[in-house]
Amino acid sequence: MNWGNKLVVVFVVFALFMGYMVYRALSTKYDLVSKDYYKDELRYQERIDGVKNAVALDSVTISQDALAIQIQLPKEHKGYAVKGEVFFYCITDESKDFKLPLQVDSTASQVVMKKQLRKAPYQVKLNWKVGKESFYNEQKLIVN
Repeated sequence: MNWGNKLVVVFVVFALFMGYMVYRALSTKYDLVSKDYYKDELRYQERIDGVKNAVALDSVTISQDALAIQIQLPKEHKGYAVKGEVFFYCITDESKDFKLPLQVDSTASQVVMKKQLRKAPYQVKLNWKVGKESFYNEQKLIVN
């Protein structure tokens, strides 16, 4: 094989490689952190204030057993009317995200059944209000 044929083979292999890379780039799924990223960014000061308020209280605990996940708000909120939401943000796959209203009982805890979630790593984002005061907490959780 002479140098001209070798050059053609190199160009063909390079073209096939580039075609494969373009195909992979176009077929890759990119999940953004939020669909409304800029709107969420404008409300970020509310989150900072909520974190400050939550840090001043006892910690929020999230535990799991074989069937359920229990979210325990700080003991200072026992007996109060709590409004808010729980967002299970899946770090690896947007289709596994799960959001539900925060509905705590008189002990300031809520149980979420695991059958509503898939096995994955989650960032649990709690956003709640007691009266006019806002609170925010984030914790990592691996549902297994």
